[in-house]
Amino acid sequence: MGEFTTTIEHRLDQAYKNLQEARSAGDHYLADTFTAEIEDLRRLATDNGVPIQR
Repeated sequence: MGEFTTTIEHRLDQAYKNLQEARSAGDHYLADTFTAEIEDLRRLATDNGVPIQR
């Protein structure tokens, strides 16, 4: 696994955790921000042939 793949996976894991925390706290704006980050990371992964587990 390359460094790029590892970085994308790590950033996605962290973004999902942050999203869950934002939702639990009832922070809709922050949840939307992390949702957008997840979408961007997933798009970046797909564009570069990185398989996504989630």
